[in-house]
Amino acid sequence: MTWTASKDWEALPARPMRAATYRIAPAKGDTEPAELAVFYFGQGQGGAVDANVKRWVGQFQKADGSALTDKDVRTKKETLNGLAVTTVDVKGTYTGGGPMMGPSSPKPGSRLLGAIVEGPEGPLFFKLTGSERTVAGAEKGFRKLVESVKKK
Repeated sequence: MTWTASKDWEALPARPMRAATYRIAPAKGDTEPAELAVFYFGQGQGGAVDANVKRWVGQFQKADGSALTDKDVRTKKETLNGLAVTTVDVKGTYTGGGPMMGPSSPKPGSRLLGAIVEGPEGPLFFKLTGSERTVAGAEKGFRKLVESVKKK
């Protein structure tokens, strides 16, 4: 599958388990960039869509440290370019997803925009994380990227 990333995003060098990684410059008032990681594991790999959404949501908590509930998370299923797409939008304190997957300490005021595109040779996972303000600034570009995904 192919996609088109925003020209404003910096493509970073190859990393293990990733099809691509993009650095998104911090929004005015923020100090850290956001990151868009694109994962591809192969046909039949990477786990079920709902399990991945649940895992991503589980990487966040409310400001008081409690778990997020369904009303704290926006998900949507749609078809784009003939491909099933599930998107997720979650805000809160980002706690990461293991030793190689997230921050060393919880990051309040964070946001995740995710998309899982179910391709003929396996799903693509797009995971944009960063501060709420920087991610909000990249939201239109993220949506355009998701809408651009298509079969080669």
